[in-house]
Amino acid sequence: MEKVSVTSSNVESIGYDKDSQTLEIEFKNGTTYQYFDVPENVYNELEQADSVGGYLASRIKGTYRYSRA
Repeated sequence: MEKVSVTSSNVESIGYDKDSQTLEIEFKNGTTYQYFDVPENVYNELEQADSVGGYLASRIKGTYRYSRA
């Protein structure tokens, strides 16, 4: 999965696999989480968000299944 760096105080990079609809978030503290069944448009909105952390908190956390990678 290719990751892109983002401007965020907590998030280092994000990546997305279209085939499995898996979103991967790497935090600056080194932990990585994978969120499952995330539509591609949600990933695109996250990538373009003014606040990546804010979008993550409001639109992704608590909505999609996840696991720590």
